[in-house]
Amino acid sequence: MDKLNLRHLHYFWVIAREGSIARAAESLELTPQTLSGQLATFESALGNALFRRANRSLQLTDFGQTVFRYADDMFQTAQALADVLRQPPENRPLGLSVGIAASIHKLIAYRLTEPALALPREVRLSCHTGDTEVLLKRLGQRELDVVLTDRQPGSGDVGQVRSYRLANSSMSLFAAPELADRLSANFPQSLDHQPFLATSLDAPYTSALMNWFASQNIRVNVVAEVDDSALIKVFGREGVGYFAAPTVIRDEVCRQYEVVHIARIDEVRDTLYAVTRARGGYNAAVAELLRERPELDESIDKTE
Repeated sequence: MDKLNLRHLHYFWVIAREGSIARAAESLELTPQTLSGQLATFESALGNALFRRANRSLQLTDFGQTVFRYADDMFQTAQALADVLRQPPENRPLGLSVGIAASIHKLIAYRLTEPALALPREVRLSCHTGDTEVLLKRLGQRELDVVLTDRQPGSGDVGQVRSYRLANSSMSLFAAPELADRLSANFPQSLDHQPFLATSLDAPYTSALMNWFASQNIRVNVVAEVDDSALIKVFGREGVGYFAAPTVIRDEVCRQYEVVHIARIDEVRDTLYAVTRARGGYNAAVAELLRERPELDESIDKTE
């Protein structure tokens, strides 16, 4: 940073974009001599040539191309920021960067974020999936505005974050029509040793579901472990096995993946939370995402 003069870097960036010192000088409202001197000073500070002359034009050296890539990112971002700041505050887009735990069903993740996109102001949404612990770390580093997860933050995060319960649903079982017909009769004993599609992610409802199978004396025949909730449903649609999904998205699962609802298991629950930083506040897009969603919550108690 001692050698990086941002004004000189900007001059270099304009010269590279314009292709000549004369055109860049006109754009910057400087004399060519002044701009040429500023470029020479910058190259001297960096200790490397940024341009070479070829057929009366300037071409970037390999070093110059590297510097230009970084400068282009910087000044394009700065220009975008300037465009936003020129707008009245009430018209500026709201940023919403959401971390989504990989174990959350994608249909529910969409329904949780959908209200924020319906705000009168433009919302620029970015979604990032991953492990909850990694996402919470990124939240603390202010890379994310909110994290959607299926587990409460650990004790080490107390005081750093605040959690809100957004959804609470029983789990249901689904399968392709032919398999569902077989499994619906004499349920739940019909599940014994039948092909089951399990999530390989550490979803809290998974252990509860396995305990429920054991309580019903059902031998679970796991034919595939998949770490993507959408891919599990595709396997289910093709008749590979039956799978579990939250009851609150039953109709969407059946319609989108052409499967049949087998049964609802009230003893197995899937609870989802939104986690924000404890301090620093949040914008209207995050506030809308935190709003209670009764259509996704089968319970009334929201004391957590």
